[in-house]
Amino acid sequence: MVRNVADIRNLAICGHGNAGKTSLVDQLLVLSGAVNSKPSVEAGTSICDFDEEEKHHKHSVEASVVHFDHAGKRINLIDTPGYPDLVGQMIGALRAVETALITVDAHAGIKVNTRRAWNEAGKAGCGRIIVLTKLDTDNINFAELVDSIKEVFGTGCALLNVPLGLGDSVHGVASTLEIPGDVGDAVIDPKSIHEALVESIIEVDEAVMERYFEGEMPATAELTKLMVQAIAAGTLTPIVCVSTKKEVGLNELMDLLANVALPPDAITRQGTKDGDTVTLKPDPSAPLSAQVFKTRIDPFVHRLSFLRVFSGTLKKDATIEVAGARKGFKIGPLLSVQGEHTEPVDEAGPGEIVAIAKCEDLHTGSSIGEVQLPPLKFPTPMVGLAVAPKTRGDESKLSGALHKITEEDPTIHIEHDAETKEMVLTGMSDLHLNLIRERLKRRDHVEVEAKEPKIPYRETIQTNAEGSYRHKKQSGGAGQFAEIHVRMFPLPEGTDIEEFATKDRFPHLKSHHFEERSHFLWVDSVVGGTIPGNFMPAIEKGFHERIKQGVVAGYPIQNVCVEVHYGKDHPVDSNETAFKIAASRVLAEVFKQAKPGLLEPVVNLHVTIPADNVGDVSSDLSGRRGQMVGMDTVGGGMTTIEAKVPLAEVSTYARTLSSMTGGQGSYTMEFSHYDVVPGNVQQEIISQAKLKEDED
Repeated sequence: MVRNVADIRNLAICGHGNAGKTSLVDQLLVLSGAVNSKPSVEAGTSICDFDEEEKHHKHSVEASVVHFDHAGKRINLIDTPGYPDLVGQMIGALRAVETALITVDAHAGIKVNTRRAWNEAGKAGCGRIIVLTKLDTDNINFAELVDSIKEVFGTGCALLNVPLGLGDSVHGVASTLEIPGDVGDAVIDPKSIHEALVESIIEVDEAVMERYFEGEMPATAELTKLMVQAIAAGTLTPIVCVSTKKEVGLNELMDLLANVALPPDAITRQGTKDGDTVTLKPDPSAPLSAQVFKTRIDPFVHRLSFLRVFSGTLKKDATIEVAGARKGFKIGPLLSVQGEHTEPVDEAGPGEIVAIAKCEDLHTGSSIGEVQLPPLKFPTPMVGLAVAPKTRGDESKLSGALHKITEEDPTIHIEHDAETKEMVLTGMSDLHLNLIRERLKRRDHVEVEAKEPKIPYRETIQTNAEGSYRHKKQSGGAGQFAEIHVRMFPLPEGTDIEEFATKDRFPHLKSHHFEERSHFLWVDSVVGGTIPGNFMPAIEKGFHERIKQGVVAGYPIQNVCVEVHYGKDHPVDSNETAFKIAASRVLAEVFKQAKPGLLEPVVNLHVTIPADNVGDVSSDLSGRRGQMVGMDTVGGGMTTIEAKVPLAEVSTYARTLSSMTGGQGSYTMEFSHYDVVPGNVQQEIISQAKLKEDED
């Protein structure tokens, strides 16, 4: 039977590592009666942290789906990892929910991933509730903590309850909405907060606000209903207090999730169909629309695709359509998920979260139904490792294992680099990559050797040059002959190719061919048939071979224009092979005369750090040939620095930043452009390339 949409609540629990998210979820499952055991992260018996890596490290690595029932509501919770390195799991989870439960360690305060969770929840359009955890720890400055939350996340953050006692003496919470009689040991007097809280709630309804200021106090039920609207509008973010260890505030939290967390119809979901925007209706009789928000590959149940149904009804053994696929396909049983355990269900309606097993046609982000839902946008990984199997002959095994990894984690990329002949595994950080290596060893029984990948430099020229090359080979029988004359020009990034190719510089232009990826242009301006047209494809092939090989250091050539303007052939000895060889050689010879140089990839770096570390980080970036672009205060004593830095200088930046900031710093980076390598650095790179060539 399809569950009533109004009785479903979907939440992702997010925040920084060690804020107690998983322990909190475990305890909610126990208190609600959903599980009978006594789960523990420390003991390795958590309902959510069931993976071997999670048990070993004692923190979440993957998002885990669980559920419980309370006050007539089905509450689906997705527990997400707390480390910024594993942010992809949080991004996927937020697509499947309406509310983000953001945890803040009451002792440690707002951390890097707390901000990230807040921002990602906003991007996903989710309502937000802040949960202050670990109120049983010592040395908590509660008033300062609440002030910092309002400073960083806005004045819409309001306490719905306050703790009775702190640290070891915490024993309960007092509501600021319905003030109880005895609040003598409340950390903050609930009465001092009550009026401001009510006013922040009723802002969403002008009629209620008018009655309130005329002296009519809204009933609690009306305020609760308005709270849902205010959370959906983003004008209110409730703050609630808990201690999992002391079991304080947990029943109040469950009541809040049932009554105030957003229902599935609180957020308008849209997609596209045949180019038109379509609004989805959370109606079980409407056309089916669902999306895969997570993929897990398990050695026992194989592949699990986790789905959120937004519209219509999904039934077991149904034939479904996947947006973008040419034809539909039949699925197997639907599964209700509780951590690592699954149970078959017959159908799932709007708001439900289920899984499908062994469906190779589904991938993270896949839209089910005729409507194409917005794609999941994951950050681009920039920290890489060149990997190879430790055991010879395991190449195929490693390739298959890495394919599974990329299916599970969209923030992991695999690239077989044709330039460097390396398999490069790219992730969010060193920690992220180490966890992947552990998984490869445990699950797929393949160990890898890893080293820092080569930087993808490029070769280019800085001035014009011209020259020729004659290829002549005679050794009995038919010989080889080809002669090619070329002119070479720098082709800076951003050049208008059409304008460049049709300038007076090429008065006899016959055709031009532009290679987008390498920004390479070659121009045919041969007149009088000095090179027969049937040899031009062979010349192009020779150019492309040389572009890939490079000339001065073995790196691909980029930002170059070559004009073929004259040549000679032989009626018997000329052939395609001869002209291909001549093209490769003439490009190399003239390239050396055109003041060759190296280009290096430059990245945009965004570094968020404590304000006290700005000087050290700025100085360090300058020493890495970084160019400061801007600086911005982001609240909570944190500052973001923006800089452009050569990738070679920050390929292992995570370690340095962690050391400088005591683990408080975080950064993101994305490719910006290629720039000329300074002369001293260039000479070192070329020398190392020649040394390696001699060794080979």
